[in-house]
Amino acid sequence: MKKLFLLAATGLLFAACQKNEQQPQTYTVNEASSRIEWKGSAPDHFHVGSFDVNGSFSTGSDGLINAGSFTIPIASIKDFDLPDNVKPVLLADLKDNFFKVATHPNASFKITSVKAVAASKDSCLLTGDFTMLGQTHPISFPASIKAIGDSIKTEAKFNLNRLTWGMNNYSDASQKLYILPEINLSLHIRAARKK
Repeated sequence: MKKLFLLAATGLLFAACQKNEQQPQTYTVNEASSRIEWKGSAPDHFHVGSFDVNGSFSTGSDGLINAGSFTIPIASIKDFDLPDNVKPVLLADLKDNFFKVATHPNASFKITSVKAVAASKDSCLLTGDFTMLGQTHPISFPASIKAIGDSIKTEAKFNLNRLTWGMNNYSDASQKLYILPEINLSLHIRAARKK
């Protein structure tokens, strides 16, 4: 009888621990260690840089990510490849003429679906609504999401067609300066569990 009681108590304790581990959680983006890198190209040259990013993930009762939203402050844009005396010229052009930062200071992404990919336990297909220049359109891209202790590490690479959001600057291939429609983006996001 005593053994049965101990077994039952142990089982209840184990179940309680499992239930506690699967409680929905919120993970806040660590802005200092997160960034979104970009690459914009013309037929004969390109520029690279990054944006800051902030936001959060949340997990469901199964312990898997089921939602999240992120904000990209356009004014945080950086360039990595130009000399210091030229960078301000490019960045001012991007902020004012491409992103219209005065009227659209932020871009954002809201996750609507997370689907596991069979090839790897860390791989998934993220789908969500991306808003830029006042327009919102759905996008999907593969991502690697790894849980490491109380933190989540997210990595992804994908292309975005800027014309879809009305960013039409230098989009005429017959002109002297022509910028390709595709922007290459790389996500490096670190998030910590909210306590």
